[in-house]
Parts: sequence; C-alpha cells; structure tokens
Amino acid sequence: MKTKQDFPSINERPPEGLKEDGSCYKILVVDDSMFVAKQLGQILTSEGYEIVATAVDGKDGVDKYKELCPHVDLVTMDITMPKMDGITALEQIMAFDKNAKVVMVSALGKEELVKKSLMLGAKSYIVKPLDRKKVLERIAKVLN
Repeated sequence: MKTKQDFPSINERPPEGLKEDGSCYKILVVDDSMFVAKQLGQILTSEGYEIVATAVDGKDGVDKYKELCPHVDLVTMDITMPKMDGITALEQIMAFDKNAKVVMVSALGKEELVKKSLMLGAKSYIVKPLDRKKVLERIAKVLN
C-alpha cells in the first residue's frame, strides 16, 4: 500500500498560521453567530492558527482581549452584535492596546460601518458569507 511519502506534494508549503519561530498565531474570534464563529475557527485552525478564545458579543470580546493580552495576535470582530456592537468594542480594544490587530467581519451592505471601523483602527475586514481564500488572505496580510 502506498503512503503519503510515496506522493510528494508539489504544493507543499508551511501553514500560514505559524510564525517564523514555529509557534502559532493566536486569534480571538468575536461573533454572536455560533455558526460564523465555528466556520472562522475551522478555516483558521486548518492553516495552523490557534483560536485562543471566542466571545459572543462586543463586551465579552473586550473583556477576553484584556484578560488574554498580550497573548492575542489578532481579533476577528463581528460588527453587528447584541449588548455591545463591534465598533464600540473595537474602540475599547484600541484604547486599551493601540497596537491591537482587529479584522472586522461584516455582512454585505454595511460599507459605512466598515469604513468607520477602519478609521478607528481596524486593520482590515472580511465580508460574510465567508470565503476561505479571502479570510486567509486578509488575516495573513494583517499579521505579516
């Protein structure tokens, strides 16, 4: 029986989620949709990123960021959530850590909110429904 070694991959490349030293980039996922949070988690962990925590709303996200800082390399932040929206949470995270890397996650048609979040310090944005290639592209670009 043939094994994986019998078929060297022509596309062999290191996973995007690893730093130069071989450790994983650590991601905090903030989204009120369990489905989206799980989907983001699967996309990112498949490339070697580590999901250090998930939060269900902006307030929870800010609290977890403060608790985990400096062990968070990037935050994915939904814009529309209960209790505290993503823009308010972004402002609070940026006030706490001006070097925070936050990528906004937005539904189509929220361009004004995305623009506002980019002006407040978000590094990029991802549009729902999630596209694996775009998610990985944007996250890698912000981290490198």
